[in-house]
Amino acid sequence: MSDPMKQHGAFSWNELMTTDVDAAKAFYASLFGWKMEDVQTKDMGYTIARSGDKEMAGIMGMPPEAGDMPPAWGAYVTVDDVEYSAAQAEKLGGKVLLSPRDIPDVGRFCVICDPQGATLSLITYFDK
Repeated sequence: MSDPMKQHGAFSWNELMTTDVDAAKAFYASLFGWKMEDVQTKDMGYTIARSGDKEMAGIMGMPPEAGDMPPAWGAYVTVDDVEYSAAQAEKLGGKVLLSPRDIPDVGRFCVICDPQGATLSLITYFDK
């Protein structure tokens, strides 16, 4: 595989969900020197943080389904088959918190938690 971040089991993306996107962008731009690029998706605004030419992370507002969850960073791990991995997580004692669904033009993802309650997003990237 030519892209190691798209290899099964690799941590491949980090994403901040926050109640104040503008303040978060200013904070992380100052802290890390990241350049921020706002993009408009079909459903929402999204910011891609870059270090030089490399995409480092995404920043987004809290989606309605997050409820009262506090702002938090989330990590994505690449899997070969998100449906299979979600089912496997449940068989191993975890839970699927957000069932598999598409991120248009990116991939298919879900959110799980392990038996101890730690959350993690799983993603299968679309071939481009």
